[in-house]
Amino acid sequence: MKPTLGHLGRFWASEWSLTAFLVLLVVTVFVVVPLGRLVGVGMLIGSITFSLLLISGVAAVSERRAPTLLVAGLVIVTIALRWMTHVVPGVLIEMADALSGLICLGLMAGVVGIQVFRKGPITAHRIQGAVAVYLLLGLIWGFAYELLMILVPNAFHPADMGDNPVVLTSHLIYFSFVTLTTVGYGDITPAHPIVRSLAMLEALVGQLYPAILIGRLVALELSARQSKSSKP
Repeated sequence: MKPTLGHLGRFWASEWSLTAFLVLLVVTVFVVVPLGRLVGVGMLIGSITFSLLLISGVAAVSERRAPTLLVAGLVIVTIALRWMTHVVPGVLIEMADALSGLICLGLMAGVVGIQVFRKGPITAHRIQGAVAVYLLLGLIWGFAYELLMILVPNAFHPADMGDNPVVLTSHLIYFSFVTLTTVGYGDITPAHPIVRSLAMLEALVGQLYPAILIGRLVALELSARQSKSSKP
C-alpha cells in the first residue's frame, strides 16, 4: 500500500516522529546550514533541506483539517519565496522569505512542544522532541535576525555577510546558536539596539529552557507514575 498523507499524519502524531524530526533538524543545523555558505551546490542543498523541513511540518498537523490548511498554505508560500530568492532576488522577496520562515518554524515548534509536554509517561522520543524544540528556537531567532538585518543593514558587525540570502541565513543561524548557548565567540556581534535586545532575550531563553524543561518533564513523569500506581 502506498503511503498517504493520512499515514504520514499518524506517523507524525506518534512519538517516533519526534525522533525523526530531531534527526532532520540535526542534519539541517549542523550539516546543511554550514554548507549554505558555499556558493552553488551548498546553497541549493540548503534550500532543498529547508523545503523538506517545512513539508514535514504539514504532516505533523495533518490529522486536524484547520491546522493542516493553515500550515500547508504558509509552507507553500514559504517554499515558493525561498526558491524565488534564487531566481529573482530582491529586498522585498528576502524580507517575505525571512518572515514566512519565522512564522512556519514557530508553528512547528508549537506542534512539537504539544507532543513533548502532553500528559503521560516520559519516553526517550519525547526527550528527543524537547531537544528538537531547542534547535527550532535557534532557527527561529536566526530568521528573526535575518529579517532585522535586511531592514537595518548595519544591525550586525561585520555588516557585510554576503549578498545571497542563503549565505546570510547561514551566518545568522550560526550567530543565533552561539547566542542561544551563550558561547559568544565575538566574530559576529549585534550593533543595533533592537538586535541587542533580541540577542539578550535569546540568551535568557537558552538558559531558562533547559531548567524549565527538566522540571516539567520530571513533574510529568511523577504524575504518570502516581496515576499508574493508584489504579487497582
